[in-house]
Amino acid sequence: MANNIIHSDQMYIDGLASNNSAIIQSIYKKFVPKVVSYIRNNSGDEDQAQDVIQEVLIVIFNQAKANKLQLTCPFDAYFFLLCKRKWLNELKKSSNKGVTISDEFISTNEPVEELLAQTEIFEEKQQLFDLMFEKLGAKCQEVLKLSFTLKSMEEVAEKLQVTYGYVRKKKSLCTGQLTQWIRENSLFKSFKIN
Repeated sequence: MANNIIHSDQMYIDGLASNNSAIIQSIYKKFVPKVVSYIRNNSGDEDQAQDVIQEVLIVIFNQAKANKLQLTCPFDAYFFLLCKRKWLNELKKSSNKGVTISDEFISTNEPVEELLAQTEIFEEKQQLFDLMFEKLGAKCQEVLKLSFTLKSMEEVAEKLQVTYGYVRKKKSLCTGQLTQWIRENSLFKSFKIN
């Protein structure tokens, strides 16, 4: 790995994280047509391309919000490769359609590959978290969601109209259960520890 200098295209990541409409429009104008073209040339249509683009933008948004994404390569290459991989995975899942893989759009780039690997691991972790979170009871989900969004546990207690002590204990029990389920899951064991 040569250098970890933050690329000037980091503005796209930061713009997505802050829901900056000008940046989002810029992404759609500059980078989306190439993805749409690639998917249409590889057994897909416009709607499927837009679905892939939306899914990838959500993954990038979530990773950026978690402050885990520092771009060390051009956004174009990173975004395109994520979309391409997502589409090829969709094709593999859906059927045995012929896939024409054309790498004319990209070159092999170590920082891009490293970022892709980080993003894919992040997405897998997020999916595991979401899956285990859904197993929690409604009250646990409510307490945890509020504790993620509100500034203090006092605010959570007030919002739920319960005591501060109850909310702290409930959060602790729910977090413990969630953590246990995640750690016991076979997917968790396959993650590289970063």
